[in-house]
Amino acid sequence: MNQVTFTWGEESARQEFKMAVSEQPQQRLETFGVKAVSDTELLAIILQGGGTCPGQAVSMASRLLAEAGSIAGLACWKSTDYRQVKGIGQMKGLQLAAIGEIARRMMTSPRTAAPCFETPERIAAHFAPIAFGLEVEKFWVLCLNRKNRLIRRVEVTSGTAGSTLVHPREVFREAIKEAASAVVCVHNHPSGDPAPSAADVRVTRVLREAARTVEIDLLDHVIVGSSESDPTGLGYYSFRDAGLL
Repeated sequence: MNQVTFTWGEESARQEFKMAVSEQPQQRLETFGVKAVSDTELLAIILQGGGTCPGQAVSMASRLLAEAGSIAGLACWKSTDYRQVKGIGQMKGLQLAAIGEIARRMMTSPRTAAPCFETPERIAAHFAPIAFGLEVEKFWVLCLNRKNRLIRRVEVTSGTAGSTLVHPREVFREAIKEAASAVVCVHNHPSGDPAPSAADVRVTRVLREAARTVEIDLLDHVIVGSSESDPTGLGYYSFRDAGLL
């Protein structure tokens, strides 16, 4: 690759690269999300810092893309290539090269399908190692897509040794945020006996009504315990199987 030498123009120097806060790449990303910012702005966010102001970062990013031809053209750049651009030092060059390698590995690594939670057995098996040894109750929500595959698992609350509190807004706020089509609620009983308490039954009814209001399916509420402490030997309790959902 030919050596690249960039100089800052007099006009840019006079402007001192001042930008309105609303126009700064970082602010635009925070306001509109990562998909709304341009290739130049994404690069500028990485380049910013260490004394580099937003305007300088945008100008440097524009020059990088012009030299590479496109953001895809940077895929083959090494840290030494980046360092030939005025304003990019050793550490920033290494960081940019590392980001390129991360992107390549993300694209080439084998992808495994997200787990599917269609039965209480699968739900309980997923949570068995998570809940093992916990001395307090925790409440999780599984945000699922239309095929009941996991989008995200969220720990909503963590309570005392005997109880945990959960409000529907905490459960469905996460589901709405993730654009989930359905949810499964799960909590553990530290005693190991998954039999539901009166409070568990009440909160399940409230969650069921809230799910209807927001039009997100509540597929199940599963209580995870241990087979040794469960009179049924299952080690879990499913409100769906019990006919309460």
